[in-house]
Amino acid sequence: MLNEPKKTSKFFIHLTLMVGAIAMILPFLWMFLTSGKTQAESTMIPPAIFPENFKWGNYSRVWNALPFVKFYWNTGLMIAGRVLFSTVFSAMAAFSVAKLEFPGKNLFFWLVLTQMMIPSQIFITPQYLLVQKLGLLNSVTALIIPGIVSAFGTFLLRQFFMQLPDDMMEAAKLDGANIGQIFLKIYMPLARSGLVSLGIFTALFAYKDLMWPLIVNISQDKMTLSAGLSNLQGQFMTNYPELMAGSVISILPMIILYIIFQKQFIEGIANTGGK
Repeated sequence: MLNEPKKTSKFFIHLTLMVGAIAMILPFLWMFLTSGKTQAESTMIPPAIFPENFKWGNYSRVWNALPFVKFYWNTGLMIAGRVLFSTVFSAMAAFSVAKLEFPGKNLFFWLVLTQMMIPSQIFITPQYLLVQKLGLLNSVTALIIPGIVSAFGTFLLRQFFMQLPDDMMEAAKLDGANIGQIFLKIYMPLARSGLVSLGIFTALFAYKDLMWPLIVNISQDKMTLSAGLSNLQGQFMTNYPELMAGSVISILPMIILYIIFQKQFIEGIANTGGK
């Protein structure tokens, strides 16, 4: 009889999780089903859930209409650049505020937290002016610049470094290691799960970034997947099946990325950096 409350509790927990999972999957399922409809079926009232005959031709038409290979390449370069620079610079800043003592350390970290509280749209104008002064407008490099530094990454990795004992630094100093060696050879390997988590978060944020690519790039050859798909949005009428087909093609890389790094992603969120 004592196990009955536990079983009831587990049942409602599992039921809640199932409802949440279905709610998360439904938009993707609807997107896929709409990608196989005709234009008339996609705008029917009441809506038609399943297409009468799945139109695979929508995929070939949208693939031929837009340079998806170029979009993939530009998106990949943007993600790689942002992940590389953001991870390196965030780790350096996080290690400094977590393990080193220097004047103004608390003020520096307070400024980092303040940046996290300010809407990112406020920084668009100064970032655009910076890119313009550097002569990088309408280039792939311009896509990387907003992600070179990350206040979120600094905060996240600081929590990982703070969980690591200071005794390791003292022991390394006694062995003659300098700060750079301690950072690269001792603390960075131990914070691997945090670095992987930051890399995945940065990749996701970069992948879904729409406003910045549309602002700095006007050439279709320099656009990312999210910005390129906006070309399918008509001013007066939109072909929703082709738009959904393009969306399905665009989300495939992120699905593959999540499948590959699923274990590291979960470990990075669950662990706090200590062993």
